[in-house]
Amino acid sequence: MTELTGTEARTRAKELVEDIDITMLTTRDDGGNLVSRPMSTRRMDENGDIWFFTAEHTKKVDEAEADDEVGLSYCDPKGMRYVSVAGHARVVHDDALMQELYSPSLEVWFEDGLDTPGITLLRVSPVEVEFWEPGQNRLAQAAGMLKALVTRDAPDDDIVRHAKIAY
Repeated sequence: MTELTGTEARTRAKELVEDIDITMLTTRDDGGNLVSRPMSTRRMDENGDIWFFTAEHTKKVDEAEADDEVGLSYCDPKGMRYVSVAGHARVVHDDALMQELYSPSLEVWFEDGLDTPGITLLRVSPVEVEFWEPGQNRLAQAAGMLKALVTRDAPDDDIVRHAKIAY
């Protein structure tokens, strides 16, 4: 496994988060159960904060305000790319940032766009981000797996790129 570190790891984490887009946001409900729901990522900024639009009066917001520790799970099985984020969530009211991050595709959830009552931002500030992705193209990866299977040796170290980033 090839380990990425420093700026290279942070840059790649941002690219993956923004490219995969849909994540499962996990919070803890009143009964202590972990509950998840899909969210569309608007941006991962230079501080590592990940931004989403949400309606303010929802269970997910209530849960995040009661216990701000959340998880994000990004999954692209076709591309074999995965990102896990542990962080803290906070509702943010910032009209200028909402204008900047808004796109018409959000009207599926927010019928009146930025004029939708209760529309707000949810910021997840990562504590730790970890990702895995192929270190080679698919053909080279398949050949490496086949070689490992035939020779009963471990796959080459560069078959997977990985990083674990503390924020």
